[in-house]
Amino acid sequence: MEYRKIIEKLEEAALHPSKTVTNTIKSTGKSAIGCFPIYTPEEIIYAAGYVPVGMWGGTTTLQLADKYLQSFCCSIMRSNMEYGMKGAYNMLEAVILPTFCDTLKCICENWKVGVPNIPIIPIVYPQNRTLECGYVYMLDEFKRVKVEIERLSGKKIEEKDIEAAFDIYEEYRVTMREFVEIVADYPQIIKTKSRHLIIKAGQFLDKGEYTKDIKAIIDGLKVEEKQTFKGTKIIATGLMSEPVELLEIFDENQIAIVGDDLAQESRQWRTVTRDDEVDVWNKMTSRVADQRGDTFFYEYMKSRGENLIDMVKEKSADGIVVFMMKFCDPEEYDYPIYKKEVEAAGIPMLYLEIDQQITSYEQLRTRIQSFSEMLISREA
Repeated sequence: MEYRKIIEKLEEAALHPSKTVTNTIKSTGKSAIGCFPIYTPEEIIYAAGYVPVGMWGGTTTLQLADKYLQSFCCSIMRSNMEYGMKGAYNMLEAVILPTFCDTLKCICENWKVGVPNIPIIPIVYPQNRTLECGYVYMLDEFKRVKVEIERLSGKKIEEKDIEAAFDIYEEYRVTMREFVEIVADYPQIIKTKSRHLIIKAGQFLDKGEYTKDIKAIIDGLKVEEKQTFKGTKIIATGLMSEPVELLEIFDENQIAIVGDDLAQESRQWRTVTRDDEVDVWNKMTSRVADQRGDTFFYEYMKSRGENLIDMVKEKSADGIVVFMMKFCDPEEYDYPIYKKEVEAAGIPMLYLEIDQQITSYEQLRTRIQSFSEMLISREA
């Protein structure tokens, strides 16, 4: 399939998650398990014969979730709860939920009452994960989740199945690292909205098949002639760059994302697996221990600001855009720290407060357009 057709296919898959997941279940003959954000151990799910499905909320009318979650909770979690209560997730055999923040901890119990037909498996990540005790705890948590999934499926997950699943996901992570590098050179072909949708599609497809599609796109781009991009280039940071209508405004103003620090995107694969690890459980655990610059993991000397500055320099970007999910306390706590560092480095930065239930984009359009014009004037 010509790579541009693959791009169209993945864009369509990302725009219609429910349909895509249903088709994936049919085509693979597997059942599906939902994965709340972020860092759900998908390899274990995959090894058990399930399709891991990303649960990142969406645009919906909130009618039922307010019974359990206040209006000042993150819209991703409120949307997930709403979808669950409305039956949109009924194709899932279970969901796995990492308890990174207060809202996620609340959902862990509320889900049992609001969506009793779908079992929920919590997983707790240690904050002091670089200490030996934290490392051992994380290892034990992964193995506990394995037992929970075995109980759900009624089948034992063999060590060879975990190793095979990890290899598939490792190939996916290596491929995605290459993908985000190469698309930065072709913003005229893969624009901001398209980049996001291609990446998001992987949340609803079998990772083995999805990785083949991404490789085909990479191969297709490599034979294309690089063209001078007349717009501006930015680094994106935050949880996610949605709704997609927001990204259409970036495309209107010829703003390309040439690198990202988004939880829904590059944070999932940017940490390289240690070469010296042989045991698959240690490989999985060390990837958690080695995460840096992530607001959801404790880091005494926070490196996020330094990482963003390095990305701007490496990609010759014109500025940084912060996609701040409204009411995401961990992200909001980090912002003043890296804001000060980015400003000291003289890098322009645009702060956008976003919500999945946005109904009007005019204020955001004005701010994005003004930011673009400011960046262009700096270059002139």
